[in-house]
Amino acid sequence: MTPELFRASLSASHPPAGLPPALEALWWAGKGVWERAHALVQDEPGAEAAWVHAYLHRVEGDLANAGYWYKRAGRTVAVGGLDEEGRAIAAALLAPSEPP
Repeated sequence: MTPELFRASLSASHPPAGLPPALEALWWAGKGVWERAHALVQDEPGAEAAWVHAYLHRVEGDLANAGYWYKRAGRTVAVGGLDEEGRAIAAALLAPSEPP
């Protein structure tokens, strides 16, 4: 899936099937359903979930909590616009992984 298709899928009532939890959470965040998005990454391990978790707390306005999750994700605290960050996260999570 491309970032453009991911963004276009926000017009649907449900996320595309088979999204990993971090991307599904980002999808629900794009729909404005913060609680559902947060529940998906709350206990999910890994840097991707932590990055989305950080973004969600930034959306919420809880910058101290966001800072904690950016650190867990190994990322610097974002300072740009929320939409810009959401798009960047989606693009990074949707990018094909390189073979080992």
